[in-house]
Amino acid sequence: MILSLNSEFILIFSLPLSMLILQIETATAVCSVALSDSGKTIYHIDVDEPNVHASKLTRLVEKVMSETGYSLNNLDAIAVSKGPGSYTGLRIGVSTAKGLCYGLEKPLIAVDSLLSLASGYVKTNQSVPSNALLYPMIDARRREVYTAVYNQALQLKIPTGAEIIGEDFFNDISKNPVILFGNGADKFANIFSSNDQITVVNGFQQSADYLSEPAFQAFNHSNFEDVAYFEPFYLKDFVPLAPKKK
Repeated sequence: MILSLNSEFILIFSLPLSMLILQIETATAVCSVALSDSGKTIYHIDVDEPNVHASKLTRLVEKVMSETGYSLNNLDAIAVSKGPGSYTGLRIGVSTAKGLCYGLEKPLIAVDSLLSLASGYVKTNQSVPSNALLYPMIDARRREVYTAVYNQALQLKIPTGAEIIGEDFFNDISKNPVILFGNGADKFANIFSSNDQITVVNGFQQSADYLSEPAFQAFNHSNFEDVAYFEPFYLKDFVPLAPKKK
């Protein structure tokens, strides 16, 4: 860029700006925190243990900041996985993110949990067929899952819903390759093992690492949430289960 000032020419080089976003993922049993710079993950921690969100989330935030050498005041925004997913996990993750935003006066970014899962799958699998239909899945108990459908370019083809998956669920779709992944997909490996059109990826878990690109895109478009009124996307009402008898 060249600017004219008092008949003199000044050459100004546009340098890329650092954009630090702290990312929180608690939509499933995985408790995960990451720090990204301009859409690229710098550091992340994933803890795959049940019922640790309340006890470990803030410690993971502290560890990520300590390991990267940044302070919370260096952040440009805080991103959180908004759901669908675990009612308790989402509540803890969103409450923590909102508290940080209040205290630091930073904007809040909410990322759809299924979009981040799909983004992570594409990021870690460079050979995804261009005509594939991606079904990120989060377990919703029994044979039900929270899912949506994306193409390889992460364009939403079918919006989020709670679906009961049976052997004939994919009978009416085109002959495009179908890829199921996420903790909700694991339980269907045997059902579709003989179907060459459907690939079930076992063990592909949520991670705050996968929020990096969607969060950065949201920041660039100023897609921020109202910290005072934002609530997780639960999709379904919370129904407490009776404790199992011993």
